[in-house]
Amino acid sequence: MKKIIFLLLIFGGTVYSQKDIPTDYFNNPIEIPLILSGSFGELRSNHFHSGLDIKTQQREGIPIYAPADGYVSRIKVSLFGYGKALYLSHPNGYSTVYAHLQKYAGTIQDYVKEHQYQKETFTFELFPEVNQFLVKKGDLIGYTGNSGSSGGPHLHFEIRDADSRPMNPMLFGIEILDSIKPIINSVFAYPISEDAQINQSQNPVKLRLILQKDGSYKTENIKAFGKIGFGLSAHDQQNGASNKNGVYKIKSTYNGEERFKVLFEKFSFAETRYLNRYIDYAYFKNNRSRVQKLFRQTNNPLSIIKEENEFGYINIQEEYTSLYTIEVSDFKNNSITISIPIKGEKLEILKPRENTKTEDFLFSDQANSFTKGKFSVYIPANSLYENTYLNIKTQGDTLQLHKNVIPLHKNMTITVDVSNYKDSDINKLFIGRLNYKGVPYHNTTTRKGDKLLIKTKLFGSYALVSDNTAPIIKPLNFSEKKWLSKNNTLKIKIEDKLSGVSSYRATINGKFILMEYNSKKDVLTYDFNDNIISESENNLKLIVVDNVGNNATFEATFYRK
Repeated sequence: MKKIIFLLLIFGGTVYSQKDIPTDYFNNPIEIPLILSGSFGELRSNHFHSGLDIKTQQREGIPIYAPADGYVSRIKVSLFGYGKALYLSHPNGYSTVYAHLQKYAGTIQDYVKEHQYQKETFTFELFPEVNQFLVKKGDLIGYTGNSGSSGGPHLHFEIRDADSRPMNPMLFGIEILDSIKPIINSVFAYPISEDAQINQSQNPVKLRLILQKDGSYKTENIKAFGKIGFGLSAHDQQNGASNKNGVYKIKSTYNGEERFKVLFEKFSFAETRYLNRYIDYAYFKNNRSRVQKLFRQTNNPLSIIKEENEFGYINIQEEYTSLYTIEVSDFKNNSITISIPIKGEKLEILKPRENTKTEDFLFSDQANSFTKGKFSVYIPANSLYENTYLNIKTQGDTLQLHKNVIPLHKNMTITVDVSNYKDSDINKLFIGRLNYKGVPYHNTTTRKGDKLLIKTKLFGSYALVSDNTAPIIKPLNFSEKKWLSKNNTLKIKIEDKLSGVSSYRATINGKFILMEYNSKKDVLTYDFNDNIISESENNLKLIVVDNVGNNATFEATFYRK
């Protein structure tokens, strides 16, 4: 009867509007002080951070509790990204997400293991029935960990609305102690129109920040003309941590009137990649600092921009003195301001715009295709945010496709003609993206007749690479014909230094065993508590295959009581 009532609540619950966000509905998911290593909306690679990264005292295994009544709606285990993740749906229309887990709890963990053994796979995604795993507020649902692409032990926690859009959990009353003002790293001015200039330059200008007695900043006086915009790099810190987290609000004014406002409260996953249009992408790639542009360029539909006058730009006339200000705030309303005095002057240009013209000019609203040597490239329409010149060169099996200083919103296709290779050799080839040292990283490569192709969203250098080397397998905590009665686990390191590991399968005495793969450390782990072993003498067999089909087999005998 309780289950029936609960399901009625789930399907009949009211979905709150943003104005009616419940601030006392969700409890904290873990029972330790909440200190953040990452904030909501924080600028990350190709996306905005969709939750809170909660520190777990540099350890794993801290219990996670359901913050409200609900049911398990999704379970996903992946090598990268969220790693082991759990999704709860709640009667009020919201859902919560828990990522980078060490393991799940109780019947959820049993269900996961059962599925993994049934399908003989470590990674999977499941959507349980609504009444399969009901939870009450305070129920144990899992344990914190470091799985997936996590850079250290922590809990990634999200709250999403009824349309699966992530929202800032602090809006729901999740309390984070914060009495520290945001920190300003740099401020830039951008000439926009053809006749625009700033301090006799037509290129972006980094402004000198001068700390004032009241803790605010003032920049050097600038002399400008034409249509210009501004940008800044800033981060926030909360009490108890030195992490450089994202800010909550940025607001600019021009002569006292609001010009532009950005608020990190909610966004959709469909728009998150437009972060690359919002930041100064080229500056980030060259300097590893993300500058947020306080103006909306074409092809930037971001909903985090809440207010804009003239798209955030300002027009400077000669002999006109004005003041542009930027206010940066965190969720607790700790704020800091920057004042930028401007004098309108049209001066001699000492630093004209850098000439980037090449023979390859691409229109952003059109599909573009071209062939260089044995390489062909296809870029779909609306992949580029603006019309662009590209510098493209080829030499033998290497393609230099500009530099990764221009963002792509959609996948382009790179195709290479391999008709000059023997058919037996083609199967060992892949197209790899070269890092700054010239080392190739594997891209998923598809063969179509005498052509190989990849899809990628990154400009840069690519090469046709041959891999004839099998993966390397090395036991870590055991050796041949040893007794392992006191071991809780079997650990094996697997490596493939060129195309990378594609798959693996392990058995003991012919029976499949689940080996969890830590891709950060290249380590496979089998837990003896899975109770697959029933004999004293055990024969382990592990087969590892790389991304072009080279395989290696490891066999060992061990004993266990």
